[in-house]
Formats: sequence, C-alpha cells, structure tokens
Amino acid sequence: MAGQDSSPKEEESPQERGILQVWMGYGISGIPEQLPGLGGKVVLQAALGTEHGVLLTEGGDVYSFGRFPWRPDCEASQWAVLTLEQALAGLQVVSVAAGSHHSGAVTEDGAVYMWGENSSCQCAVQGQSQVPTPTLVTISDPETSPPELTRTVQLACGEQHTLALSSRREVWAWGSGCQLGLVTTTFPVAKPQKLEHLAGRVVMQIACGAHHSLALVQRPWPHEKRQNSEKCHHCHQLLLTMMDKEDHVIISDSHYCPLGMVLSDSEHKHSSPNPNLQGSPSESLPHNHVMEARSTELPHLGQPEHFPNTADNTELAQRPGKAEEGDSPDSPSSPLEPSGAVNKVRPRSSQYPDEEAVKEYLRKLSDISQLDSSLKSAHLVCPQPLPASEDTYPASPSSAAPSTFNTLVVSCASVVGERVAATYEALSLRKVVNYYYPSPSTVVTCTSSPASGGMHHKETREELMRMEESMPDKKSFSLQDIREQGSEGMCRRLSLPGLLSQVSPRLLRKARRARISSVSLTPTPGGEADAYLPSLQTELWSWGRGKEGQLGHGDVLPRLQPLCIKSLSSKEVVQVAAGAYHSLALTARSQVYSWGRNTYGQLGHAESPTVMPRLAKIPEGVRVWDVAAGQEHSLFLADGEFFQPNVYYSGQQVLQEAGNTDRGHTYTQQPVLHSVCSKLGYINSLFAGGRMCLALADRNIMGYIASLHELASSERRFHCKLSDVKNQILKPLLGLDNLASTLGPTSSQLLQDTASKFSKLCYLIGQHCVTLNMFLHSSKDVKTLAMMEHSNIFLDTFKEYSSSVGNFVVVGGFQALAKPTVEIFNRNLHTLQQLSELTDESVPAADLLHTLFYIPIRHLHDYARVLLKLATCFEVVSKEYHKLQEVSCRCEALGLYLKKKQKEAEYTYNFWKTFPGKMTAFLTRHVSSVSDSLRKPERRLICESSNRGLTLQHAGRFSINWFILFNDALVHAQFSTHHIFPLVTLWVEPHFDENSSPNALKITTAEDQFILTAASPQEKTKWLRAINQAVDQALSGAPDILASGPGSVTRAEPPISRTATYTFYKEPRLKEATYEGRWLAGKPHGKGMLRWPDGRTYSGDFKNGLEDGYGEYIIPSKALKKNDHYQGHWKEGKMHGHGIYKYATGEVYEGCFQDNMRHGHGLLRSGKLTSSCPSMFIGQWAQDKKMGYGVFDDITRGEKYMGMWLDDVRHGNGVVVTQFGLYYEGAFSNNKMVGYGILLSEDDTSFEGEFSDDWILNGKGILTMLNGDYFEGTFSGEWGAGIKVAGTYFKPNLYECDREKARMLKLGKLAVHPDEKWKAVFDECWSQLGCESPGQGDVPRAWDNIAVCLTTSRRQHKDSPDFRSRSHAQTLESLEIIPQIDGPITLDKYETIRKYLIKQACDTPLHPLGNLLETLVAVYRMTYVGVGANRRLLQQAVNEIKSYLTRIFQLVRFLFPDLPDGGSLIPVAHSRKEGGSAERDFPDHGSKVITSCGLLLPVLLPRLYPPLFTLYALDNEREEDIYWECVLRLNKQPDLSLLGFLGVQQKFWPVFVSIQGEKKKVQSFTKEVCYDSAIENLQQISTTFTPADKLNVIQQTFEEITQEVLTMLQEDFLWSMDDLFPVFLYVVLRARIRNLGSEVHLIEDLMDPSVQHGEQGIMFTTLKACYYQIQHEKLT
Repeated sequence: MAGQDSSPKEEESPQERGILQVWMGYGISGIPEQLPGLGGKVVLQAALGTEHGVLLTEGGDVYSFGRFPWRPDCEASQWAVLTLEQALAGLQVVSVAAGSHHSGAVTEDGAVYMWGENSSCQCAVQGQSQVPTPTLVTISDPETSPPELTRTVQLACGEQHTLALSSRREVWAWGSGCQLGLVTTTFPVAKPQKLEHLAGRVVMQIACGAHHSLALVQRPWPHEKRQNSEKCHHCHQLLLTMMDKEDHVIISDSHYCPLGMVLSDSEHKHSSPNPNLQGSPSESLPHNHVMEARSTELPHLGQPEHFPNTADNTELAQRPGKAEEGDSPDSPSSPLEPSGAVNKVRPRSSQYPDEEAVKEYLRKLSDISQLDSSLKSAHLVCPQPLPASEDTYPASPSSAAPSTFNTLVVSCASVVGERVAATYEALSLRKVVNYYYPSPSTVVTCTSSPASGGMHHKETREELMRMEESMPDKKSFSLQDIREQGSEGMCRRLSLPGLLSQVSPRLLRKARRARISSVSLTPTPGGEADAYLPSLQTELWSWGRGKEGQLGHGDVLPRLQPLCIKSLSSKEVVQVAAGAYHSLALTARSQVYSWGRNTYGQLGHAESPTVMPRLAKIPEGVRVWDVAAGQEHSLFLADGEFFQPNVYYSGQQVLQEAGNTDRGHTYTQQPVLHSVCSKLGYINSLFAGGRMCLALADRNIMGYIASLHELASSERRFHCKLSDVKNQILKPLLGLDNLASTLGPTSSQLLQDTASKFSKLCYLIGQHCVTLNMFLHSSKDVKTLAMMEHSNIFLDTFKEYSSSVGNFVVVGGFQALAKPTVEIFNRNLHTLQQLSELTDESVPAADLLHTLFYIPIRHLHDYARVLLKLATCFEVVSKEYHKLQEVSCRCEALGLYLKKKQKEAEYTYNFWKTFPGKMTAFLTRHVSSVSDSLRKPERRLICESSNRGLTLQHAGRFSINWFILFNDALVHAQFSTHHIFPLVTLWVEPHFDENSSPNALKITTAEDQFILTAASPQEKTKWLRAINQAVDQALSGAPDILASGPGSVTRAEPPISRTATYTFYKEPRLKEATYEGRWLAGKPHGKGMLRWPDGRTYSGDFKNGLEDGYGEYIIPSKALKKNDHYQGHWKEGKMHGHGIYKYATGEVYEGCFQDNMRHGHGLLRSGKLTSSCPSMFIGQWAQDKKMGYGVFDDITRGEKYMGMWLDDVRHGNGVVVTQFGLYYEGAFSNNKMVGYGILLSEDDTSFEGEFSDDWILNGKGILTMLNGDYFEGTFSGEWGAGIKVAGTYFKPNLYECDREKARMLKLGKLAVHPDEKWKAVFDECWSQLGCESPGQGDVPRAWDNIAVCLTTSRRQHKDSPDFRSRSHAQTLESLEIIPQIDGPITLDKYETIRKYLIKQACDTPLHPLGNLLETLVAVYRMTYVGVGANRRLLQQAVNEIKSYLTRIFQLVRFLFPDLPDGGSLIPVAHSRKEGGSAERDFPDHGSKVITSCGLLLPVLLPRLYPPLFTLYALDNEREEDIYWECVLRLNKQPDLSLLGFLGVQQKFWPVFVSIQGEKKKVQSFTKEVCYDSAIENLQQISTTFTPADKLNVIQQTFEEITQEVLTMLQEDFLWSMDDLFPVFLYVVLRARIRNLGSEVHLIEDLMDPSVQHGEQGIMFTTLKACYYQIQHEKLT
C-alpha cells in the first residue's frame, strides 16, 4: 500500500482484479479458462448471448468474442477471438448487454449503441437485417416539449427485443413480439417507445429472456397505492360475483383478465409433463386419466408449490418454529391472478350431497389414509405433502392420523371460529367438499411402472392440477387464502352450515389451541435509510410469452402487458435474471426462486414444469448473493468457507467440447458446487448466456478483498438470522389472539414496540446486504461503503432497538412471554435454543428469549472488528484509514454502551422483582400502588438506600426514609407516601455547615430543599457522583457513550443552568402548572413557557422563579369563548413596563403597566368601527384608571375630548371638538361640562359663560353673533335645541362709541397648558434614563441604561421584519458608539450632537429618544387628525410643538451637559466651516446661536407636518381662496404686461431669455419665461418642512433674481425695496403656490427667533407682504 488516500485496488496490477474466466456447463468442459487474447485487461462487466459475448474493460473499451454472423468479414460458423469495437472507442461505456444474437452498450452520458442481428428491429435500426457496427439509438420522450433525450442507465436484450431503463426509472422497448409490453399491433417496433403500463412506478432492474421480459419494481407504500382488494389490480373488474339462494349465498370468482390471452386446445394439450428428469423416457399420463385424477388430489390454490399443503398448515400453526420466511403459514401470499384460459371440466355433483353419502365418503377417505403406508410400494397417489425441502416440514404423527376431512374442519374452525354460522359471504358446502375431495363414486386409479417412479407421476399430476386450478373456472379458496385474507381484514369468510356437528370432541380441543393470525412487520415508509439505501419492498412484473411458464403467473398464457407476480410481492426480491425460457429471482434473504422450463434442471429443483415461483434447492445454510441464467442452465454465487465465494451450477451438463453439436442428455438434479471455481480467487460477479458461463474475480491483496467479502458475508448471515427470528418467533407470538390479555396492556404494547424496532433493524440490515452486493459488483471503493457514509443511521437503529428491548426486560416481559412461547412450541424449545445459540437444554424459555433478543447487539462488535481489519489495509495517514477507524471505534463504543444498558435493565428488573419485600420492610401500606406508580419501562435503577447509607438530616428516631435513585428521578419514600423529584430539576452539592454533618448533601428541587446525610465519606462521594452523573445524562439524553476520539472530557457536574420541564404541585400560584424552559439553581430563570390547567399560558422571560422581562400571557375567557392576550414587559411576576393587552371583549390597550395595572401613558381602543360604541383613548393612566391629560375620541358621537381626567372621568380643563364644527373649552367635572367655558359653532357664533352639563348653558354668559352683536345676561337650555335668554343685546358696530366694546375672543386660555400635556410620556423617557424626576440623575448611568435598552430591544425584536432592513441594522451598529463630547461646545461638537440625534438616536424606536419621538408623533396625530382637524385648534397645536421642543431639548442637554442653554452662542473662530451657506444662520460671523428649534425641529417637524399643515390650511381657508383667485386672474397676462402691471421698472424686464439652451427675444405675447429659474426655486417651498428650510428656499429665490438682473444690467447694483418688491411679487405670482398663506403663517409661528431680524427675516417679510398685496391687488 503506497497510496495514502487511495483504495488498495488502485495499487493492484491489472492481473489482480477484474480477472475473467469462461467455461461451458458442468462436466468435462466445465473447467474455467481465461479468454484468449484478453491479456492483462481489467474486465468490469460482461454479457453473454447464445454464441457470443461482450466485455467492458477498465477505461470504457468494449470487446466482443464468439460468432458474429452479422459481420460481413466473419463467417457464421467461425469462432472469433477477442475483438475491440472501434466504434465505441472514447465514448466511456459504463455497461454492456447481450441478447441471443445482438448486443448493446450504454455510455456515461446515457446514450445507447446497438449492433448485431436486426431482423426484428431489435437494434432499433430501420431497413437493415444486420447492424455490423455499434450504432447510436435515439431515445426521446415525445411527452416533453421539445422532446428531450432520455438518459439510459441499464440495457437488457432478448432474442427479438430490447429494453432500456432510463434515469427516470421508466422502461423503453423496441423490437418485436408481445414481450415488448407495448400497446400496439404493428410489429416490428423500430423506434423506442415508453412502456406505459409501468408509468408512475419506480423500476429498479430489467431483464430479458428469449421471448419474455422481467421488471423489478419498487412496491408503492400503502399511502401511495390504495386499490380495491375486491377488484383485479390490472383490469379493475370485480373478482367476485354473488348469487342469492334460499338459505345461503354462492360467490363465484370466475374472473377473466383480458391481459391473459386464451390458448388454443392444441396449445393447452402441449403443456403435458416433460420427460423424466432422471434421464430415461417416461410414460405420459393419458389426458382422460389426468382429468379423472384431478379431483382426487388436494389442490394448492392460491399458493406457490413450495408452500406446505393444508394438512401441514394446521400443524405448522402449532409449531411455527419450524417455518422459515416465505414458507410460514403466516406469511401473506396473494391468490393467483386469473388467467382467463378456457378449461374443459365435466359438471360436478349436486350442491348438497345427502348425509349418508358424506359419511360413506369420509369412511373411505379414512380407510385410504390408514392404508397409505402399506400401499407406498404401489405408488398410490394420495393427498400427501410435497417432499420435504428447506421450506416444508413433515407433519407430526399426531396430525397425520386423523382423516384429512377432519383436518380441513379443524383448520376452518381455527380461522372462522364463532362466526361460521353468522356469515353468508362464502362458498357453499358442496363447493368446499368437492374442491377438496372427490365424490364417493370417483375411482382412484394409480398405474405406473416401478421403473418410472410413482413420485414422478404424483408430482406431475400435482403440477397439472396447479396449472388447471389457475384457470378462472377452477379457481377456489385454499385454507391458506382464508387464513391470510382474514388477517388482512378482507370480507371473505367461510360459511359451512351444519359442518361442525361432524367434528369429534378431540378435534375441537385441538382447535382450541393458541390461534395464530398473520402479523405484518413491514417497517413504516419514509425512514431516513430509504433515502440512501435500496428498497426491499419490491414487486416482480413479467410479460411476453409464457408457454414454458417463464412468466410465473400460474399458467402458460402469454401476457401482452406487464403483470405482477403476486406470490413474490412479499419476498423482498432484490435481483432478477432471465434465461432463454426460465427466470430467477434472488431475495434479500439470499434465497432463489425459479420458474419456467426445467428440462435440464436449470431451476434448481426437480419439479417440472413450474409455472409458479418456487425455491431452488440450494444446500441448507448456503446464502446466495448473485445469480445468472443461460440457455439451459443457471449459476448461483454463494458464500463459502473463509468468506471466499462458491459457484453452484444447475442445468445441462456438457459432455463434449464446444465444437461438437452433441450436447448429451445429462443434467443436475439440484444445484451442485463447482469446486474448480474456488481457485479463481474472490469471485464478484457471474454471467451466463447460451451454453457459456463467465465469472469475474479479484485477487486478495493485503487482505482488502477478503475483508470486504467477510463484511458482506457476515451481514448476509446476520440478516438471515434476524429473518428467522422474525418469522419463526415474533410473528407467531404476535399472532396469538390472547396475547394482550396474557401479557397485559403495558407489556403487550412494549412487545409490539420491540417487534417494530426489530423489524426495522432487520429491514435495514437487508438493505445493507443489497448495498454490499452492489458494492462488490462495482469498483469497491471503500469511501462509498454505506457504513462509512451513513453510519449514524445504523447506530441509531441499534440504539432504538436496544432501548425497546431494555424496556421490555424491565417490566418482566420475557418472563410473561415464556408461557405463551412454551404453548406455541408444544414444549419443544429446540428451535428457540438453536436460534439463541445455546446448547444447554435446561435453560428456561424466558432466558432463551432474553438471550435471543440481545443477540443483535453483539453484531456491533463484528462491525468494529471487520472495519478495523479494513483500516489496516490502508496507510495510517490516509483519510480512509481514519474514517474506517472512526466508524469502527463508534461501533465498538456503542456495543459496550448497549451492553451496559442491558445490565442496567436486568438490574432494574431484579430490583422490581424484590421490591415488594423491600417495600414492606420500610413502608406499612400501599406497596402495590407505589410500585405501579414508580415502575416505568424506560426507568432504570442506579442505586438505593435500603442499607441505610443515606438518611434525611434531623429525621425523627422512628421515621423511615428510603431514597431510590433512578435514571430520571430521585424517589423519597416515607411510610405511606413517596415523593418523586425529577432529575432534570434537581441540583446537588456538598453541604458545609457548622450544625450539620460533614457528610451532608444539599438537594435542591423545583419546590423543595433538604439536607441528606451519608453514612460515611465514601457513601457521600458515591451518592454525589451517582446523582450528578444521573442528572447529567437525564439532561443530555443519555450521552454516556464513550467518545471515540481522543481528548474527550467527562463533565464532573451537570450545568447549574439548564433547560427542563416540570409540573408544580405545591406552590399555590403555580399549582398544577407546567413550566418548560431554562432553570437556574432550582428556579425558572431565562426563557420559558408556563401552562396552567385552566388554559392560562405565559411564554417569555423568567428571573428567580418569577415572570421578569419580556413575555406573552394568555388568559382564556370561558364566558366569551375568547382569550385575553398580553404581550409586553414583566417585573417580579407582574406586568410592568410597556405592553399590549388585547381583551376578550375586543378592547386593546397599548401602553405602560405597573403591578398588573395600566399605569403611565397608554392607548385604549374600544370596539371596532362597525361595533356599537367604538372609541379610542390615549393619555395618562394611574392604578388602572384614566388620570391626568388624555385625548378621548368618541367615534360614535363624533366628538373628541382633549383635557384632564380623574378616576376614569373627565375632570378639569379640557377641549371638545365635534364633527359638526362645535368647539368647547372650559371646565369639566364628573365627566360633564360644569363651570365656566367657551363654546363656538361652525359659523363663529360663540358663547362664553356658565355650563351645567354637556352642551347645556346654565347661568351668566355672553352670546356673540357672527356680525359682532352679542347678548349679555343669563342663559339656560341646550345648545342647538333652543336657549332661554334674560339679558342685554349689544350692537357694537352700530355706534362709534360702542366699537371699543367689541369683543375679541381669545381661545386656548381654558385649555390644558402645553407643558401639562403628555407628561407621562416624558416621565417614561426620564425613567428609562434612570432619572426619578426630569434632570435629576447620573449621566454615565443614563448612557449605560441606553445601552441596556438597545441590547434588550434588539434581542426582543430580532425576528421582527421591521428591524431586519440593512439601514436599520447600520443605525443600531452606529448607536453602539457613544459620542464623546467633553469641554466647551464647538461647531464640530455641535454637528456631532446634531448628527447623533437626527441620524441615529431619533431614527430607531429602540432608543429612548427615538421611542419618545415616535410616541409624541402618535399622540399628536391622534389629537389633531380626524375630528381633531379643527381650525380653532391651530394655536394649541403650535404651542404643543414648541413645548415638545423645550422638553426634548432638556433631555438632550442632560445627556450632553456641555451643551449651552437655548439662545447661547457657539464661537466658530476655531471651527471648520462646512460651506458658505453655513454662515447664513449666523447673526454674527463669529458665533452660532443654539436653539431648540434649530437643533430639534429638523427631527420633529417632518413627522408632524401633515396634521399641522392641515390645521394651517383650514385656518387660512378664506383668505387663501381670495389670494388664489387673484393669482389665477393675474397669471392670464403675458410676461411683459404683468411686469408693467406690477410696476416693475423696464430695466428689470428681460429682453432675451434662454429656452432649452437657445437665446430668444421676449415678445409682447411671451408668457412664463421671465425669471423662470427663480420661479422654479420658489416653488420648492412646498416640498420642505422646517421654517429654516423654507427660509433657505426664499433666500435662494432672491439670489436667483439678483443673478438674472446682474446678467441683464452687466453691472453691479444694490437693491432697494421699491425696486425689489415688484420683481419678487412677479415671481410669487408666477410660482402659483396654492397654500402660500399657510406656508407664511407656519414660518412665522415656528421660525428661529435668532433669524427674525436678520437677512432671512427681511426676505420673509417681503414674501409675507407679497401675499397680502396679492389679496388686495386691484385687477384692473
């Protein structure tokens, strides 16, 4: 081995692998020889035809040898030497195939090449009878658009046809004959066509005989295939027809399947017995004799020949240990498919023979049975079982003595039981009796010569009977069918009226024995292994000519389309081979089924002809793993001594050399060992064709090949062992009717689980066997071994199985199972002993079962040994060596671990076995109840304190304390009570206390804490280690398998913080609640979920056993059948902080909580817009009540209240606006307008005075009209419904002296002061910064709190889609850096603060300032949107914004203490200027004024702009309408006319303007071209938000005007207001700003005071003057 990472085979010379040997038959010419001319070429695959062969060598070259009549340069009789197919050179061929006289090859890319005989278009070439060289065959799928080329993975060739298997597992066919399986009547078929009948099925392998075809198909799982069992699976017609009679129902099953073709009479007669297999001619039975003898023998309907007959079924049911898989009476088999052939039989006797005739008939049968032994020399044909083989066993003497009819009745009674007299869906008595026994008048004739042997006649007649019974009018139900169909839940039952009265009492006692029903142990689909390993759930489909029975359907009819061979559906067929006229099927159990022509014994048994699959008589113990079929012979590759494969031959013996045409007439009786082949080396593949045999072998280099064969052979032996246990032990036991009552529900369920896991393991090993067979046929690269790639699947399956067996052991399952086992095996446990590999006959049945079910665990050590042996074939530094050693160590470690688990299970069982005695010594009562509550199958005992090794500290003198440590709990037993402490929520530590023993241990559980005292330091150490290890294993799921790699560290103590589930039983608040989540030292701590029995659920954070942090709480409401739902923050078990509470009534509260009550700022939505009373409140809460300032929107009444609250009612100053335009501000008391207030209507009528209730005037007041007139006096009545007035009426505008009395109403003086609004919002922000009151706190602590808040919020909202954007992630990353502002504030530091606020802090709601800003925006919109959009609220809205700025600025100055107060100056002498425009905001070039407006308005105002600007627009609606009307009229004039109208001096009139780069002269009719850049600039004022930005737009507009004038005048000049104003007025008019008045008033209200008297202030005054000038401009 020189290569360190390559397979050993890569180091071999060409002579050491791929060695090819050829021989002819078995005899003189049966000595393997190398093919002349092959040299040292490595052969990968071969295929043999009738007189030629094809070889595939390493590198993809293809060679042919033999006779090539299709080649012009070769004579038909000439035997050609090895010839290279030049046409395939360089195409990378991966497989080859050979038919009788043609060949094929498949390339790596799936292309197909054919050559040879083409008379039937078997080479897919049109118009040529011969194809001399390989020719490409195009296989395209016409169902795709455009047609796609099909990639082929396998090719199979017959005599006149060819099949191809595509990568999509579809079959394509071409050639001629019904063996194509195509729906066509035109032959030959030159273009490959898809086999539609197999569409939708997964085809695994194809094979071709001379005139028949086979396909191995993956069987659909139950959920994929749901066919009606009462219909034919192929033509979907009913199998049964029913005819009512007076007292019974006759069921006819004479179904004709159209897929079977009717044979002519001559063809039917041709299927007579074949010549004697002894080599001497024999006498054929006359046809009329056969017809008479048919009814004398017991038919074997619906079952293959290798099944025992009915008499054996009864006995095997009592002795199932002697049956094997596929042969057990419990293994399912389907009835034969009806063939549809016409059969001529004479009519039967009457339906019900009289009683005397029946008795006479029974007597005669009994006489015949008694004379059986004395008539053997005369070869009397009697109903006896077939010769014993590996599948059948002779009946015991007890079962052979009674008459066959009584045996029949016993079998029927066993199956039908008490339902016999109650059902009508079965056959009549006449049909049953006459099918199994002839009428009394029938004469049994037995004539044969001694030389020919009576057994031959017997078997021949039985074969004809079986063929005949497959015909539709002869098909019946055998007892096997009744038993199996009953187990499968079908509705066919046997009705035998009056029959049981004839059964003897002895037979009835026999019928009362343990009844066995068929049990399916097929693993469930969809396992992990199914994705990587081949399926064993297969079906074999056949079609074509069936004259020799090679189709296996029980008849000799041809099939035009594929038909499933039902008898093989449950045999796990994994490989098929087709000879010329016979077929072979290899199963996962290494058994071979054969059928078809048996002229020369090629089927491997002496039965002929065989139209049904039956087992080849391979010597017992020989496991076959490869098969090949030739013209008249078969080859079997099986395990031999020292794991070197042996070749068995069955068929024609060649007596002379190949050149002689005389073949002789000798043949084998059964497969014989070809001993010469053992010298070839390690054979990996067999091939057969014509008379030739071919083998490929490898030399054993460094033990690599031998180790691979040892692995595969041991796996096959292991699978056969598991299959024997499953079929001979598990199935009979599980089939017992009274098993559940015998074992009890727990043990019965555990047995079912064990059987399921056993079956899963058996199935996996079977899959692995198939994979290893394929591995040996292929390149044998160790890296592709299934054990290497998917070792976890194997190890997990072994662990699951061991766990289920251990659970069964703990409950004493094997002891309870011993009695049923003894009864089933009739106290003869030889089979059980043999399977258990024990020779001592005195071992009880329970121990035998225990040993038997633990045998699979030992196989892990075999894996480890063989894999380690394979590893030694590689260099130590290679990857293969390390991988093999790793898997070997894992297998060995798992084997040791499972052995340890076995001992634990046995130790636990022994503990429970002696538990009542120990319990009685400690406890006084309730022993059984304690045992039942503690004894669980998965629970294992670790240690217990019955030896007084551990006691409770300070326990009473006479107290009894018993501690039992299991693998999942610590049990403390006291007198009649016991406490179970789950290990996952148990903490143990040494306890050191002056008042306690030095050997004390402190135990902490979820609800208890106690001290235990050990008897000695050693006992203390022992218990401490045992408890810690048990807790650690319980937490991590039994991780005590030894690590295979070095450096593994064993944890001394389990983690103090862990994840566990616990149900509380003590604490009142949590009683019966279940907690699942993180724990810390006995308390829920971290993430978790708490569920109460009444449906309450909390999911979120815990701290020290209480809800603390962020969590979700659900409280079901039984009355409303809905849930209350809270999602938010908790503190010390109560709702505390921000959260959302959705009530079952439909209300939703979002805001702050404290001590489970709404406290702080919050929003409450009540009802929906479609409900009866929808409303919304946002404001301050205290102790679950509205308290302080808040806004209440009553959607039903169309009113919005903005004011103070007290105990859930309006109390204090407030404002009410309605959707009808009413406005009220004043005092409220007890939710009513009580006291002094001001009320305005939509038409500006106002009342100022006393109110007594909502909208009810009561007392002194003044009522002012729209024209200024007013009433002053006493008022009473409801506004809008009539008011009584007692007072004086004034008209101030009527007399000059009264004008000074005109009332100027000022709104807002009775409203809540802006600084009193939303105090709870700001208080919450200060609280988040760690300040108890505004400005009172530690700045570093505030920054720490900000960091904590950001981190917590990020974890809380990590999965929210709103926080996943890239920009938001960048914002959060930038917030991790705290701006360092130390020392006096400079311009750079000011810019840093401004960027931090605008770009970072206020850009995310996770920051306290950002959250504050978002909340303020929400409350502002809530207040001034909708009904709140009232023009009289404008001043309050503006004042509210100013209040926001002041209070936010206070927060900013707290975080940045060096920031000066508002109005302070920042020196800029030593600061970097960011541009010329920076100086515009400076009243003095040496400083910059700091104001809250300048710093915070850019952050706040853009978000509040929509509702604020709406209020401005509503307030200025009248004057803006006037302004807009003037703008529209004046803009109708041309530019020069408008300039003249506005009084602009002519020198400022543009003469030329630039339009799209062209200079054009301004004409008198030119419109909207003058000062266009300034106009466009001024229009941008509507796209800005802050007053500063709007002032910048105005300033740029003036600069654009100035620039254009300079261009016109070509000289410097200074503006005078007289010159500038008309020009600017022109620009304003042409700009057409719709809401210019709102823009002006917004700037005026919110502009920075520091710029009011500067340059921008003057420019703004100019704009304002223009706005008023336009309103009063005369239009003429």
